[in-house]
Amino acid sequence: MTLVLEQLLNGLQFGVMLFLLAAGLTLIFGIMGVINLAHGSLYMVGAYAAAFAAAQTGSVIIAILAGLAAAALVGMAMELFVLRRLYARDHLDQVLATFALILIFNQSVTLLFGRQPLFVSVPPALNGSVELLPGLTYPIYRLIIIAVGLLVALGLYLLINRTRIGMLVRAGATHREMVRALGVDIRLLYTAVFGLGALLAGLAGLMAGPILAVQVGMGEQILIMTFVVVVIGGVGSIRGAFFGALLVGLVDTVLRAFLPGLLRQVMTGSEADALGAGLASMGIYMLMAVVLLVRPKGLFPANV
Repeated sequence: MTLVLEQLLNGLQFGVMLFLLAAGLTLIFGIMGVINLAHGSLYMVGAYAAAFAAAQTGSVIIAILAGLAAAALVGMAMELFVLRRLYARDHLDQVLATFALILIFNQSVTLLFGRQPLFVSVPPALNGSVELLPGLTYPIYRLIIIAVGLLVALGLYLLINRTRIGMLVRAGATHREMVRALGVDIRLLYTAVFGLGALLAGLAGLMAGPILAVQVGMGEQILIMTFVVVVIGGVGSIRGAFFGALLVGLVDTVLRAFLPGLLRQVMTGSEADALGAGLASMGIYMLMAVVLLVRPKGLFPANV
């Protein structure tokens, strides 16, 4: 039972990381209609900037600020100089342009930091475990990630649904020309939304640094899962991104943790491990197929 609870917490932690990426991606696509394959590169930028700042200063606060600022500024620059010219273009043009940005980002990071992964240590104040239940201890840092993800989800909900900026964001997603006619600078709104999405990706990257190796191409590894989350949750829906991310995180983690063990009951160890790993990798895509069969527009189709 303890192992099950631990893996559920791991799935929740992975889910909130996916949510931080999926929220920005679904905002950008839902409002601007842009398919941004380079969203994972912003995740990588945040991770590298935080890791570099931590190594140079030893300050956790400076590392966090550096990761967030770098991702947001790079994202807004990307929107200003590249994507702004693609809003009226076909989705294929957007895919090709943002794929080119992936290559540019990867090569730029390679030139600056080399190909060797950077390893970031957990901040000393968070480097420990806490006993949640008798026999169940869990790393404090992973609990902090869960808490931050849930707070960001709450903050986004309040921003989108309870503020004037959120009203403009929702209106810009469905009545772009009307918002422009009312005197709102729609280009500035787009840049701000893109910057927010980039900042969330950078936040996910800097928090993932102490858990995963910071390396070139790390954004592409998680980008596919992020698109799966957006499709399952519903394109343009923050609520869908949240519940879709938690669902994908839990399903992926539980399958990888327990499926090989279950298969060992009916076949040899090596075969069970190989088959279990393959089926676990397919699990989220099978989940996406089932969701789309039942709800073709996702779990929570909405404008935002």
